[in-house]
Amino acid sequence: MSEEELAARVADVLSVDADDFRRLAEADAEVIKEGVEEGVFDNPQAIVGLEYEFYAVKADDCALRRVPRRLLELIGFEKELGLHNAEMTTSPQPLNADGLTAQEAEVKARLRTALDVTQSERMRLVSDALWTLPPEGEDAATYLTDSVERTTTDDGGTERAVRVATNMSDSARYHAMANTERAEAAGMRIEAPHVSLQTDTVMPESLITSIQPHYQVSHAPDLPEYFNYALRIAGPLLALGVNSPFFPADLYDEDASPEAILRDGWMEHRISVFETVLNDPTTGEGKVRFPRDLASVDEAIDRIAADDTMVPMPVEPGERFDDQFPHFSRKHGTYWRWVRPVFGGPTRSAANARIEFRPIPAQPTVRDSVAFLAAFAGLMESLTRLEHPVVELDWQLARENFYAAMVDGIEADLTWITNDGKETTDRLALYEDLLAHAEDGLTNRGLSEEDAAKYLYPLRRRVRQGVTPASWKRERVETALADGADLEGAIEAMQRAYVARQSETLLEGSFANWIGE
Repeated sequence: MSEEELAARVADVLSVDADDFRRLAEADAEVIKEGVEEGVFDNPQAIVGLEYEFYAVKADDCALRRVPRRLLELIGFEKELGLHNAEMTTSPQPLNADGLTAQEAEVKARLRTALDVTQSERMRLVSDALWTLPPEGEDAATYLTDSVERTTTDDGGTERAVRVATNMSDSARYHAMANTERAEAAGMRIEAPHVSLQTDTVMPESLITSIQPHYQVSHAPDLPEYFNYALRIAGPLLALGVNSPFFPADLYDEDASPEAILRDGWMEHRISVFETVLNDPTTGEGKVRFPRDLASVDEAIDRIAADDTMVPMPVEPGERFDDQFPHFSRKHGTYWRWVRPVFGGPTRSAANARIEFRPIPAQPTVRDSVAFLAAFAGLMESLTRLEHPVVELDWQLARENFYAAMVDGIEADLTWITNDGKETTDRLALYEDLLAHAEDGLTNRGLSEEDAAKYLYPLRRRVRQGVTPASWKRERVETALADGADLEGAIEAMQRAYVARQSETLLEGSFANWIGE
């Protein structure tokens, strides 16, 4: 699609009246509330799913690669924000032994095919939280900020200037964010220790990739209970999963020393990138944030309907079940919370109320990703069934846990309430309690103790060794610097080592295989 054609599509999006869109979304919310009351969104049992994001690199030197659109279609992946991104979404499966096996098997089957196809293009898909090597012959700052302005004329003869990011996918929704009257609601910048980048679009978000476990509750009115527990486990699980301690070297301030970057850097910069790119820096709490507890399912629905409308997308008629509330569904697409409720489904029988768990960055291997899916699902099962007292942990402490994990990873000072009702900051006590309940939730869904332990082993190993993907990366950069490399060379060596180890373990190993080498 040409830039002129894309600009015209963006202009069509921008022609939607925001006030009308909001009113229609609020009316859709009432339709969903009625459906919840009638039991439309209930399920016979809990169901799980997974969104899994990747970026592409050159197979020989790990420089970022743009993925041809035809190739995405060929491998059955979906486009994401950047031209280098690709996303896989698994088919929902019941939470039981066969369902988790099916989740892992589907990821492996589709990813194996994608790796075979991309190999012929001298390209590799990488599972990683934040890319650090820009495309060959380019620098990261230019790649992320490059944009052009195009003028388009609507049917009434009115001209409009539209800003189009050069390296962003041709989704009008993404580009519209920089052109809508609400564009100031997005920061369109990166602010992190020794990194400051301002741009005209939301393209810097394409630095980051994640996995997103989904958990469909069996009884929709109970969603708030699951949601509030999900907030309490967000910090501890993020601390185990941190995987983005470095930016591309050219994004660091020129006067920042490697020592200062190592001293002040965070373990999970993906969190801050998402927040600073999409939040208005002048208003405090933005659209991307750690959400507050829910008191009722109606409150969950109302929050989405009332959320700030950044891009009032046009709605086409359709025959899916969730086309009965299309404006609400569109609005949900920019309801950015680290844990968020979702109401949808392609058919009435598949309608569901689910929780999307968004804190976890993309992981080194498939097994690590499935470990987080299993842990999250097991915890949703066990904590709610046993009425675990951690739900009484003050919301502010849960939020502090989350951002402490972002900064310090597994070394963060986290607060937890154990099963016996005692508050603790002891890391081993926290994870012993948390992972024991994750295992309990899995065995309660029919998994054998051996299989449940196998799913959680990669996470237990991280706790025992005190090692995460982020600390693994930091150690390699520190070693390279000590051996005389400059920062750019140290980050490049680390990134190539990461991709090399992943190429050996992505489908059949785990990060546990990397520890101690």
